[in-house]
Amino acid sequence: MLQKRYALDVDSSFKATGIMREIKGGPKWLYPLFRLGVNWKLLFPERGKNIPFSIKNTSRLGINGESQIHWERIFHFGNKKRFFNALMSLDETRGVIKDYLGEPPLVYSDLAFDVPEDGSLTIHSLNQRLVLGKIEVPLLKLFHGLATVTERFDEAKAVYRIHVTVRNPLIGHLFSYEGEFVEDA
Repeated sequence: MLQKRYALDVDSSFKATGIMREIKGGPKWLYPLFRLGVNWKLLFPERGKNIPFSIKNTSRLGINGESQIHWERIFHFGNKKRFFNALMSLDETRGVIKDYLGEPPLVYSDLAFDVPEDGSLTIHSLNQRLVLGKIEVPLLKLFHGLATVTERFDEAKAVYRIHVTVRNPLIGHLFSYEGEFVEDA
């Protein structure tokens, strides 16, 4: 089912809805940073339990003809919609996924994918850069937001399960969410 979910033809989409059982944040003093992130559809300050969620992955061709997947993740906090959007593409030369986070992009991260024997998918972020228009500045590891994403399909319940954790080497836990979703009919 994960292979089906990620096998998108150009101009096709995967759409799903679900519930994030819990969305947690890091230290409260980071609240202004998360509040600022709303402007880039990247971060948000809200936290909670049983948060309605929707995702839309759309395959498209970029300006340079490269295959891309646009990720639109929406978390519904009452009448507020909060986004965690990205644009990903494969760098075949380096064997990583290029991940531009936010709209317009504010952060870039290389991603490594791993498929354990249980058939789940694990994603780890690697090198990161701050994106300032056409300029990309490498971030010292001290400033990285290192994500670990685990996604799997629960055949017994016919749902996708996801767990995302973002940590910083100095601060520790920055952000996480965990929940499940089903493909829209």
